Order: sequence, then C-alpha cells, then structure tokens
Amino acid sequence: MICRVLTCRVLGPVEIQVDGTSVPLPGLLPRRLVTALAAAHGRPVGEDTLIDLLWGAEPPANPRSSLFSYVSRLRKGLGADRESLARAGDGYLLRVGDLDADRFAELVEHGRRLLAEGHADQAAQALAGALGMWRGEAFAELPEHAASYRARLGELRAVAVEERLAARLAAGDAAGTVGDLEKAVRAEPYRERRWELLILAQYRSGRQADALSSLRRVRDLLAEELGLDPGPALQDLERRLLLQDPRLLREARPAGTPRPLSAFLGRDTELALLGRLTSVHRLVTLVGPGGAGKTRLGVEFAADRAWFVRLADSADPLPAVAAALGLRGSTLERVTAALADRPGMLLLDNCEHLAGPVGELVLHLLAHCPGLRVLATSREPLAVTGEQLLPVDPLPVTAAVELLVDRISAQRPGWRPDAADAAHLAHIAAALDGIPLALELAAARSRMVSLGDLSDMLGDRFPSLGTVPGGAITPHQTLEAAVAWSVDLLPPAGRALLLRLWPFEGGFPLDAADDDLDRLSALVARSVVAADIDVTPTRYRLLEIIRAYCRAHDPDPAASRRGHADWVHALVARWVPELSGEHSSHAMRVLRRDLANVHAGIEHDLTAAPEAALRTASLMAWFWFRAGHTATGLRLLGAALAAAPHAPAADRGRALAAGATVRFISGDLEGARRWLDEARKVLDPPADQAERVVYAQMLYYESVVAHGLEDYPAAERRARESVAAARAYGEDWIVPSAEVCLGFALTGLGRLDEARAVLTGAIAEALGRRQGWAAALGEMGLGWVGLAGITPGRAGSPVAPDDALAAIRRSLRLFRVEDDLGNLLTCLYMGAQALALAGRRETAAVLLTAVRGYAVRRGIDPGLVSPQLSAAVDLDVDVRLDEQQMIDLLDPAV
Repeated sequence: MICRVLTCRVLGPVEIQVDGTSVPLPGLLPRRLVTALAAAHGRPVGEDTLIDLLWGAEPPANPRSSLFSYVSRLRKGLGADRESLARAGDGYLLRVGDLDADRFAELVEHGRRLLAEGHADQAAQALAGALGMWRGEAFAELPEHAASYRARLGELRAVAVEERLAARLAAGDAAGTVGDLEKAVRAEPYRERRWELLILAQYRSGRQADALSSLRRVRDLLAEELGLDPGPALQDLERRLLLQDPRLLREARPAGTPRPLSAFLGRDTELALLGRLTSVHRLVTLVGPGGAGKTRLGVEFAADRAWFVRLADSADPLPAVAAALGLRGSTLERVTAALADRPGMLLLDNCEHLAGPVGELVLHLLAHCPGLRVLATSREPLAVTGEQLLPVDPLPVTAAVELLVDRISAQRPGWRPDAADAAHLAHIAAALDGIPLALELAAARSRMVSLGDLSDMLGDRFPSLGTVPGGAITPHQTLEAAVAWSVDLLPPAGRALLLRLWPFEGGFPLDAADDDLDRLSALVARSVVAADIDVTPTRYRLLEIIRAYCRAHDPDPAASRRGHADWVHALVARWVPELSGEHSSHAMRVLRRDLANVHAGIEHDLTAAPEAALRTASLMAWFWFRAGHTATGLRLLGAALAAAPHAPAADRGRALAAGATVRFISGDLEGARRWLDEARKVLDPPADQAERVVYAQMLYYESVVAHGLEDYPAAERRARESVAAARAYGEDWIVPSAEVCLGFALTGLGRLDEARAVLTGAIAEALGRRQGWAAALGEMGLGWVGLAGITPGRAGSPVAPDDALAAIRRSLRLFRVEDDLGNLLTCLYMGAQALALAGRRETAAVLLTAVRGYAVRRGIDPGLVSPQLSAAVDLDVDVRLDEQQMIDLLDPAV
C-alpha cells in the first residue's frame, strides 16, 4: 500500500503537492479550481458554484464538460490517489491532508498556549514559524469567494504578529522588541494590544517616560479619531504603571513533565483540539481504549507545564497528587493550599479504576484553586459536572504505518520499506487496529522476525508481541496485560456480554447484544466497545485486539459461535423476503451493512450445521445477484451445496435456481444453465407450497438465462409458464417479474409492439404492488424495446433515441433506489448505446469504456441483457470513473 499525502498551500499563490512533488497548475482556471475546492475546507462544492467561480458571466458552450475536463486533468496530476478529488453529490470535494492555512492556525494556537503557560522562547519560535508560512495574499485567485475565510486568517495573522512580540517580551528581550512594536503600531494603530506591548516593553527597558508618552499618544488617537476611551486592559496597565507595580517586571514559570525519547506521530489533530479545549474548559478527560496513546498524548501536550500524577498503581488519588506536588503530607487541606494560588495543570493518568474518587477530588480542587486546570486520561469518563471529553481513537492505517516505519527504522538502520513491506505494514496496522501500544510492540518484534512472518502471526489468536521496552510511559508490561486491565475492571454481567461478542465481524447492531442498551452502554463508556453514533441504527464494534482477547478467554466459544449464527439466521430470514417488496431498498442496506456477519455465519454453519448453511446461502443468492457479489456468492453457494446434499428440496432448489442468476451476471451462461437443469430435477414436480414458490421463480430465471443465450423462443415459453404457475399457486407477487421476462423475450423475437404492451402492463402491476425492483427491470425492458426499434431491419413502431434514453434513465433511477449494482451497470451499458444513436458518440464512448472497466473489476458482465453495442462507439478513450461519475454522464439528475 502506498500512503500519499496531498498538500495544498493557499497563503499566497495556490500550490498543490503530492508526497512533496509539485502538481502543475498551468493557467488561471486550474488554480481557481483548486483554490475554490481548498476554500471549502473538505466540504463539497457544487458544479454550478464551480462554473460560476471559474468563468463568471462568460462560461464556455458546455461548461459541465469543460469542468469535468479540468477535474480529470487535476486528478491525473494527483496520480494514483484518486480519492483526493472525489465526486460528492452534485459537485466535488478535495481531501487535503495538509492545508497550510490549517497548519498556520494550529501553530498560532500552539504558540499562544505556550505563551500562556510560561514557555516564552518556544512560543516565539512557534509563532515565527507560523508567520513564515505566508507567501502573499491568502486565496489570491478567488479573493471574493473566500472573503470570510481570508478575513479570519488576516485577523489571526495580526494576532500572531502581536503574540510573537509578546513572547519575545516575556522571554526577556524588552529592548529588542521596542523597535518592532513601534513598526507594528504604525501598521495598525487601532489595535490596542500592540500599544499595551509597546508600553510594557518601554517600561521594562527602563524607559518609563516613553511608556507614559505612548499612553498619552494612544489616548489621544482613540479619542480624536474614534471618539473612544482606551479599553480595560490599557486602563489597567496605566494604573499599574503609575503605581510602579513590581509585577510588571516578572513572569511566572510552571512546573514540568518529561517527554519520552521516541518521535510522537499521528496526533496533530488531537493536539490542536486539546489546545482549544483546555483554553476554554478547566477539566478535560482523554478517553479511549487501552494502548490507544492517551498517556503519551497528555504528556506531549503538557510537557514542561504540568504536574504528572500516575494513578495506575494507586488505590487513592490524594497521596499520588501530594507526591507529585512534592508535599510531605497528603491531606486534602494541604494539597488544596498548595494549589490555591499557583496557576498550572494537573495531569492525572490512568483514572479508570478510581473514576469516582478522582472525580470528587477534581471537583474540590477546581472549586478552591482558580488557576488550576486538570487533564485526565481514563478508559471511562470521570462523570462530573464541567468535564469535557476528548476521545482518543486508534490511529488510522496511514498514521499507524508511519509509526511502524519510524519505530522499525530506529532498530534497523538503513531500512526502507519496499512494495512487499508496504503491504505487510498495512496488514499489521489493520490487524492491530491502529493501537499505538500494539504497534510499538510489533515494531520491536521486527528485530527477530520478518515483516511477512509478523503479518502471518496476527491471525485469529491474540498477538504475542513481547514486553514493553524500557523508557515507555505505559504502566502495562504486555499488550495482553493492557487489555486484561480493561476487561477485568468490568462487572460480571458486562464481562460476560463482552466475551460472547467476539464472533461478530465488522460490527453489530443493538439487537446482537440482546437489546440490552444499559450493559452495552457500559461497555462503550469503558472503551472496550466502540460506538458509531453517526449512523442509524448505531453500530457497535470491538477492536481487533479486544476481539482476539475475548476469543482466547471465552469460557464457551462454541456457544458464542452458535449464538452468532442464530442471529444471522434470523437476520436473513427477516430481511431477504423484503427484497421483493416495498421495503426492498432498506432490506438491501440492512443486509449490506451486516454482510461480513452473514458470510461468517455461513462459514461456521458449513461444518457445524450444513443444512442451515445451505438455507442461508440459498436465501442470500438474490442479494448477491443484486449487489454484484459474484465471487463470494458462488463460492459459498458451491460449498453449501456440496456440504448438504440431502437438504430439503426447497432449500437446495432455491440455491441452484437463484444461484444460476449469480452465475448469469458473472457471464457464466453455461454454468447458469447447468444449475437450472439441476434445480428442475430437484423441484419438478414441486411437492409443497415452499417448493412451488421456488419452482415458479425458477421458471422465469430459466427465461432470463435463455434470453442471455439468445434462445428467445425458450425464453418466451419459460416466462409464460412462470406467469401461469405463479397464478395457479396463488403467488401473484411473482407475476410482474415473470411478465417483464416475457417482455424481454418478445423483444428478442422482434415482436416489439407486443413487448411494449406486456412491459407497460408489468410496470403498472409492479408499481401497484410497490415492487420497485420489478418496475425498474420493466423500464429497462422498454429501453431495450426502444433500442431494438431504432436498429435498422427491426419491426415495430418507430422510436426516437430520446424515448429509449428516457426509459433507460427511469430504470437507472429506480435501480439506484433499489441499490442494485448489476442492473445499474446494465442500464449504463444500454445508455451508452442510446447516447451513441442520439449522436453523442464521444460521451457514449467514455461511458462505455468506464462501465466495462468497472464491471470487470466487480466480476459482472453488463452486456447480457442488452444487445451488443456498435463498434462505432469504441473511440480511443482512456477513462476510469466511479459509479456516480458514470451516472452523471447518463443522467445528471440522479
């Protein structure tokens, strides 16, 4: 895996780089495009807005095509990382890993925080670095579009100038700053902060008369030009000057906390956010799972300015705080008195086992010590008034790989990862869920084993990665000890629930935990289960290392696997039948969301309960067909059929018949016909109602495959038989789909007017039954009728290309709602032909090339339903589009 960093500079003429290499932006329009996208700060910018920004009142003849051309060129310049410039809604968004305007703001905030906490020299360096990032006017290419953003940056730049001078003054360079402050005052004479600093610098330089003169100057300026008196800060400074307050000549210095020696990586965002939170809130708690790096983040943030209190081995927080303060006694009164008039920060580390006592102590200290702030690290909140939480999540894969490379390089001088190493590093990072402690231990192991061996070690069992090296700040000696610390703190009921959740793959909903929200919430609060509350319904997930620990310590793993499989059976039985009705699209989303769990359940049942595996796989075949999961679906269907040769006929027949449709969309027509022949042997004649339902469906599946083989008479016979069987069996819900198949067969036979009538009736019946999928297939049939009618030598009423295109677009929209990838690609494939026949050959060629490439990557053949496209469409184009971009070419309204 190649980890690429996209850098954008807007503090001056716009520049963009990928991994440090500049991307050419020749001409004003490409620079405006990048500037507009960067100014959106990761949010989508609509096409209409971009067109207006690029061309104003004089757009080109086809502005959307021109915009797409500029986007394509920019993507090409970005190289392999196509996700950096992505389609989003009706526009585009630019995912920038490093925007200089953001770094400037973070660096200014960091400098101000350092200055506020007494680190004047470091603050001056940070603020000087921030100001050095400016190369000219911000967002120069689009000054009006980014006016508010420019104004904020301009104000922050002015503040940075002032804070840098304040830092130099605080560091003792009073005489040296006077001249620079005079220039700053002349540049912006109404900024009172600059006058305050100038007056203070003059006073500390022994120039008291000049300081008083400057006070008179600013009073006169504000009165004469603005009609105002000086603000409270200047008035207070004047009072203190006249009193010759000795505090004007000294600066307070806080205590310190040593940093570890290794590089601190991957937490720039959290550091910046922590700075903003602690500037507003007096109690901030870093919460997250064991090993996520809470302690290291806290130490890096509070280094040299906090009292570090380690609580992991403490039974009472008060003595530990007293020891950190250097007190001989540990009474609450003594600790309170020591902090009452001392501004500073307490860093309370590993509070989870003492959350109650720590919360009580913190509330007392904050109430009686007005200059005190508290930063805590814990696997669960302290749950007290005024607490501000900052979650410390595992590192994303890119940052996790960066940490691995840094730590391995420290132990193997001269080593640089090659392509094979990069793949192993990505797997290791993912398998360890981006947990820094686990990554550190894995890197230490790399001295003894290759990255390939290390990657193979991280399978189902808990990773044995050795002990923590000396000098680390974690209180745990092994990864297992860190996880055990979290699990052992749980109450018995919570621990029992956690230990049986490990079979779930890719997360789970609330009902997987028996709808026990209280117990599950407790697990989330203690950071052993993660909750994604940005989706509905909420998804829950165990980190991989916690899953592995639970697997290893589950007292009855077989029961947990059975419970998971039973949950899968219920899920599939509940939602697959909905795929034929009005809740079809919701059912697709539910099944797609838990597809990893369904597949894991089938894999378990293949050996533990083969007939259950076949039943689940047979039901899921319809989902695999619609979602385009051909390879996985066929593998599991084949395995289940082999494992359960004596399963009930309905299940076995369904697996063969519905599985034939999966073979069909993969392009394996002969394999599809063989499976249908086997299904007929199993089901003909059907013995009960369950078998009759499958038999009626099998008949129209046979029509579909016969159509693909261009055996249109057989396709007509099977479709009519399916309609008759469905009505005879009282399963009229099957009729619309069977009639659509009949319409396709009649089109293949050249009976276009009859086909149009059958399809129109099928669509009406499908919509009456709220069967959106069948209606979508019917609209696709009308599209093909239209294309066939345009083709020379075909009988039937004439059809305009736009009419065929309209039917295809209606089908596309319905299939998009139904979340049917295979048929959506077929619509796009047919749409390319319609565009070509309408004279839009270049757009047709681009769309056809993109659809073919996308379909090949998904193992789907979209040309089976529609006639072959004319070779005249195949222009020499080289394009790779995502799903939304292809849809935009055919139907921008979707």
